[in-house]
Amino acid sequence: MPRIALFLLCAVALASDAAAQPPTIRAVRVDALTIDGRLDEALYREVEPISGFVQVEPNEGEPATEKTEIWVAFDRENFYVTFRNWESRPDRVVAKDMRRDGSIWQSDDIVAFLMDTFHDRRNGVQFTINSIGGRSDGQTTEYQYMRDWNAIWDFATGRFEGGWIVETAVPFKSLRYRPGEDQVWGFNAFRTNRWKNELSFLTPVPKARGQSGIQVTSMAAQLVGIAAPAGSKNLEIKPYAISTATTQAAASSRSTDLDGDFGIDVKYGVTQNLTADVTYNTDFAQVEADEQQVNLTRFSLFFPEKREFFLENQGTFQFGGVSANNFGGGASDAPILFYSRRIGLENGRAVPIEAGGRLTGRVGRYTLGVLNIQSGADATARARATNFSVVRLKRDILRRSSIGLMATGRSAADSRSGDNLAYGLDGTFAFLDSLQINTYWARTQAPGVSRDDTSYRGQLDYNGDRYGVQLEHLAIGDRFDPGVGFLRRDDVRRSFAQFRFSPRPRASRLVRRYVYQGSAAYLENGSGLVETREREAEFAVEFQNSDRFRVTYAGAYEFLPAPFRIASHVTLPVGAYEYDNIAIGFTRAQHQPLSGQLTAEYGTFYNGHRTAFSASRGRMAISARLSLDPTYSLNRVDLAQGAFTTHLLGSRITWSATPMMFTSALIQYNSSTQSLSANVRLRWEYRPGSELFVVFNEDRDTRARRFPDLANRAFIVKVNRLFRF
Repeated sequence: MPRIALFLLCAVALASDAAAQPPTIRAVRVDALTIDGRLDEALYREVEPISGFVQVEPNEGEPATEKTEIWVAFDRENFYVTFRNWESRPDRVVAKDMRRDGSIWQSDDIVAFLMDTFHDRRNGVQFTINSIGGRSDGQTTEYQYMRDWNAIWDFATGRFEGGWIVETAVPFKSLRYRPGEDQVWGFNAFRTNRWKNELSFLTPVPKARGQSGIQVTSMAAQLVGIAAPAGSKNLEIKPYAISTATTQAAASSRSTDLDGDFGIDVKYGVTQNLTADVTYNTDFAQVEADEQQVNLTRFSLFFPEKREFFLENQGTFQFGGVSANNFGGGASDAPILFYSRRIGLENGRAVPIEAGGRLTGRVGRYTLGVLNIQSGADATARARATNFSVVRLKRDILRRSSIGLMATGRSAADSRSGDNLAYGLDGTFAFLDSLQINTYWARTQAPGVSRDDTSYRGQLDYNGDRYGVQLEHLAIGDRFDPGVGFLRRDDVRRSFAQFRFSPRPRASRLVRRYVYQGSAAYLENGSGLVETREREAEFAVEFQNSDRFRVTYAGAYEFLPAPFRIASHVTLPVGAYEYDNIAIGFTRAQHQPLSGQLTAEYGTFYNGHRTAFSASRGRMAISARLSLDPTYSLNRVDLAQGAFTTHLLGSRITWSATPMMFTSALIQYNSSTQSLSANVRLRWEYRPGSELFVVFNEDRDTRARRFPDLANRAFIVKVNRLFRF
């Protein structure tokens, strides 16, 4: 039987590899281009643009209704991509955000291009821009996108009578590519028309992928004709200086401390394909605060990484098909073997990072990642000096598949003595357009632990446009404990199945797609005791204007093996509980002036009832410079042991002076912790790669007699400067 399965996998892989080859386009050599948003150079008069974009939405395979023309060129220093976007209704172009790495991906009319500079048909870099200079850039590994990679590149936008223009220049120094002057790259581009809800690509991609189809590097066109400069060992040095004023409130007094510090980051191209990063006295004071969450489960909450040093090349350290940048978005409880927030954070407080280094890149068909960080001791956070290390090696096989190994180490595992080691093998196999299989086996080692310390997973995911299937079996031992990872729950054997049917009605002017989806999960511990059963059914309508309406039924069985303190004055006893609920939700598309998601829920909950309401992902675009992103959630819970209500209210306010400068304020109130917090940040990129940050943080205690009393406050000024050789 295993031989038959292996034969079938190989047959599918060969069929996938034999798919039709993508088209070929040619880059044009130029002396130089002025990036000013005007097409007045000879290139635009003498060279025929590349056109012929094809719809993916709404009418797959048909020509785009609005013409898009692009030019691809290069000189000795830069790679150029220019878009001329014709528009029959220029007054309806949507442009609401000019921040770097803002919300343009979801809300605005944008153009984007991807370059697979190694031409391995699985990795690439992506650049996205709207008509007013809002831009985003990121790294992509087939099916995964890391948006927090920030490259040095130039751009300009402009208008003409029939539409809008984008000019970009990406220095070859900002890219990594194969040795040799003559290059062959992968290339694709896409454009959105929000008022038509139309999405078109230069080279078509699977319809089910939508905009993220730009990340399917295996379907990118072949770009030839590039004569790139010989790979130099680029050196970037980025020192910083920081000044901080911190106020702490004690029982009857307040004290303010003034402090200053400095540090440095160095990036060096060891080879054309391998990059070393070294950091000394690293500081992340400029990072935006986390968005708070209300936890009504007995498991740990996940917070995404936001620190730039750890975000860059994050995909290299992905293990077993579990992505650390969007964990929690799916249905899996699979652990993350490397969770970078375990470094420099302890018991909810920042601890000093003294120094560290990272080596990432490619050697032939291998992807390599090595990281070592030393953090210092911190008495307030009860943290000891700790060394963190990660080694990742992955080899490409077939067309879009890979196998690899990973090991992580931690010299002091939380409050326990002794080292913690985790290691494992994994495989990711992608076949045809929409079929992916993820597997891994991992083990951890710690002093005094000799059994029940392994975890393994097998997942099949078919994500077609009309049908979707996901099957998974996951096992996590009771003593499995990755010291540099994230583990939501241990001692579990989980089986999960999800099925989706999403037909598209013909010739409907209102509805684009119906979605019928059902799933079931069965979880038992290592002793065979059933701890959790979950079932869910959803019906959704996706409208032509991108709005979405859904109705969801969810049922659950939960066994509590220990008393669970769900609120400060409410503790649920050991026992079995069965409950279910109904949720109704409506999502207003983000390109609308007022957008967001409204959800209302009601049902039984443990031994009582729960009523919930949330308004999330809200956005009110007052102008292209000013926007509000409000959020609110309410949980009203009535249990046999007592009743409680939680409120979580917040808003992000953003004002953009230019595409290089913006101010944002994140204000949050959480009734569970009875805290009111504010995080205000000014970010000014005063020259490419060099930034000034001014940050104000404040936390107030709403339980205090002097409402709302100050808990702590910090005012921070940080400046860095990039030197590039």
